[in-house]
Amino acid sequence: MQGYSNGYSTLPPSLNPNPVIGQYAPSQQVQLSGQPRLGSVPSSQSNETIKVQPLLCSGHTRPVTHLQFSNVLDDGTYLLISACKDGNPMLRSWLGDWIGTFIGHKGAVWSSKISLDTSRAVTGSADFTAKIWDTYSGEALHTFSHNHIVRSVALNPQQTPQYLLTGGHEKKIRLFDLGRPDAEPLVLGTNPDGLSCEGIIKSLVWDEGQNGTMGVSAAEDGKVRWWDLRTLSQIASLDLGEPISSMELAHGGGTLSVTAGKNVHFLDILRQHPPVTIPLPHPVTSASLHPYLRDRFVAGSTSDPWVRVYDLDSGKEREVYKGHHGPVLCASYSPDGEVYASGSEDGTIRLWQTNPGKAYGLWQTSD
Repeated sequence: MQGYSNGYSTLPPSLNPNPVIGQYAPSQQVQLSGQPRLGSVPSSQSNETIKVQPLLCSGHTRPVTHLQFSNVLDDGTYLLISACKDGNPMLRSWLGDWIGTFIGHKGAVWSSKISLDTSRAVTGSADFTAKIWDTYSGEALHTFSHNHIVRSVALNPQQTPQYLLTGGHEKKIRLFDLGRPDAEPLVLGTNPDGLSCEGIIKSLVWDEGQNGTMGVSAAEDGKVRWWDLRTLSQIASLDLGEPISSMELAHGGGTLSVTAGKNVHFLDILRQHPPVTIPLPHPVTSASLHPYLRDRFVAGSTSDPWVRVYDLDSGKEREVYKGHHGPVLCASYSPDGEVYASGSEDGTIRLWQTNPGKAYGLWQTSD
């Protein structure tokens, strides 16, 4: 049976009901990177500057394509799942410690998501499949076959997920019933050609409100579409005028971060407020809004290996970090807003502090 590759004989610390915070995985893959921040971070306690060191999470062997943090768990921790072109999605603890690798795909993995209760994970791959995984055992519970590359997946926002959305190169959005995994999926809002969208579907999110009845898609045709999942019909759309590269729903809901060309668009998922567009000087691969402050966002680019944080009101660059050795393909804030993760063409994940110098996780003060 294919499933986890890991070093645990029992539940890993972050999945144990009584975890020992700070415990390392037997195959430790987290270290402080020696690459400092470009410039300096002034300390609020003195005139000294703070050297910023990201946590380096190695293990992948090809470009990291997607990252998602779970919600905060009962013990205050959370998980991080990563997708990679090496075909081996990985699960990590809030400290960046490796928990396990999901073994079973035969092609690049483009998307990976975790359920609200963290008991399930879902992945979409270039091997024309989407897979549902048990995060405790690493077992592939079911494989859903497609006719082309699956670029995005989304689980419905219930403690135990019951439905799955998939989309990709077929330009179809499929709705699978996890309670009847062998049943034929439903296809959303087909046009006369039998398609849901006019371009490759790059991202899918499931609104955590609205009783889980609304989904949102973003495609290379430049359109963000809102869907009523009860009727399978499109209820609204927004044309951004250029191919969309990514879309993320902020932790806590409410706001979509959508990247297209050199612009980051922030959209009210309920469409009650006008979009906010921030033009940037470089092509944007991914953007993530801070879940609580909502005054800044982190973004990656294909133009250089730097991770940048921008002010939402002014659009000005607040911070820029050097550490990766290739373009930054994905970036995402943790659910508590204390950390953001970046994934790169260089095959590594780096974790950065929102407030450098603060004692948090493996970052400890010198006092």
